[in-house]
Amino acid sequence: MSTKLCLIGHGKMGKMIAALAAEKDCKVISTIDPFAPDCHREINAESIGNADVCLDFSHPSAALENMHKVIALGKAMVVGTTGWNDHLAEIRNLVAKANTGMVYGANYSIGMNIFSRICADAVKYFDRFAAYDVFGYEQHHNQKADSPSGTAIDLANLVLQNSSRKTEALFDTAKRKIESHELHFTSLRAGSIPGTHTIGFDSEADTIELTHRVRSRTSFAYGAIQAAVWISERKGCHSFSDMISEILC
Repeated sequence: MSTKLCLIGHGKMGKMIAALAAEKDCKVISTIDPFAPDCHREINAESIGNADVCLDFSHPSAALENMHKVIALGKAMVVGTTGWNDHLAEIRNLVAKANTGMVYGANYSIGMNIFSRICADAVKYFDRFAAYDVFGYEQHHNQKADSPSGTAIDLANLVLQNSSRKTEALFDTAKRKIESHELHFTSLRAGSIPGTHTIGFDSEADTIELTHRVRSRTSFAYGAIQAAVWISERKGCHSFSDMISEILC
């Protein structure tokens, strides 16, 4: 039986999910966006209808309110909007009380999630050699709403978790010498640059860089659709990384 989807946000990502859903035996039955024509304006029981899963790829400013409304209606969610992670414990509690399911993540690319695991191993290896200093940078188009990207924050945290020398991420311009315990992770916004994230290791002798570059939004859309099908049969709050780990086991 097809998984019935409700899209919250009809921007580039929402449109891509709608275009590809049928390929994964899913059906978009409703779209909610107060700023788009021919869409429902508000999240309520009528606009969501009998959808199995709601996918939110709207805007960081609306993410938390959207989650509260959908969870209150007992619907499962896939949340791709960033900027709300300070409230994760609160959302986990609400999902548990509503006995529903949620998948959240800053990046729904399956390739990026496997890339993250490769980077974690690389950080552990280079951490044993004092000659190498780890760094990171990310690049995106000039229409991206946030900086640093949610994925950059996740990658920085991954480095901190696997390095014995780096204890703090620095995303802003320092205007001073970088301290040895600081991970410098920079951002650039310009033109139509596709989402690009790099973790690097530098020494006097050489530089090694691991880079993930998005070629198409389809990578995110397919991941989000797969997450929707996965959470439709589960309860509780899970990261997209949790889903990938289950598949890899």
